Amino acid sequence: MTVGGQNESAGARQALAPAVLGELYRKSRAAEYGISSSGFAAILADLAHRWAGELGTEEFLESLRLEDLALARGCAAGNEHAWEVFMLRFREKLYDFSRQITRQDSSARELADSVYAELFGTRSRDGARISKLASYGGRGSLDGWLRTVLAQEYVNGYRKQRRLVSLDEESEAGGQFPAPRAEASTPADPLLERATEETLRSLAEEERFLLASYFLDQRTLAQVARVLGVHESTISRKVEKLTKSIRKRIVKSLVSYGMSRRQAEEALSADVRDFSLDIRASLTQAPVAGAFPEKEGGV
Repeated sequence: MTVGGQNESAGARQALAPAVLGELYRKSRAAEYGISSSGFAAILADLAHRWAGELGTEEFLESLRLEDLALARGCAAGNEHAWEVFMLRFREKLYDFSRQITRQDSSARELADSVYAELFGTRSRDGARISKLASYGGRGSLDGWLRTVLAQEYVNGYRKQRRLVSLDEESEAGGQFPAPRAEASTPADPLLERATEETLRSLAEEERFLLASYFLDQRTLAQVARVLGVHESTISRKVEKLTKSIRKRIVKSLVSYGMSRRQAEEALSADVRDFSLDIRASLTQAPVAGAFPEKEGGV
């Protein structure tokens, strides 16, 4: 499967036999949430087009959390039974996860309610309700995805508070304006920038959150693990696996643009500071420095 190939989505549909699609549909229980077999096949084709990467299409699709995926997409479509199941499974968990992040009951309820509104979809576009659950791709558990969405919303709230501080207040408090960095003597290859931006923007929300927290905001593994409610070793494994996967996907994209594999590998030696693209902007909804609790007890 070629990353970025124009006919990849159609190829994903053709590569899977009807029997395979039928089995995936059965396992997902999508019919219970008002999703037709053809509708679910279209969802799977779109996910394979964006994220299958070095895995084969069938292997990738079978690795998805199919039941969670069907539930999320059923909720996004407004299916009443899907929402009943979702509320039964996750309503209390949203508050529990929020308390783990904010460590305050009042803030936790406010955070959970804010995210619930995004999940349900209080905004609309062209007459259709916009639900954040439509962005869940099934590559990890729905529990983990929800925890990440809550963490991102918490960080976004911190961002807004920082914007309320005026430049004068920053200056009076001793804040310094960073000197502009000198122009790079050797600009990065535009193809490398394009491949990097496309790869970063295609990442799942939890993956973007991990990269921005660890590499851009320089949070420790322990701090990221605490916010997401998992063990530090889990974050370490995910970061290592993710960085390797991103490198492979960028190389694959560069080859698809006409570079040789050797040229693609050499291009990756560029310093990201020489890129004209905004890495943080590519990692949408990424956190900012200071959004995590300060170290406590060595964490």
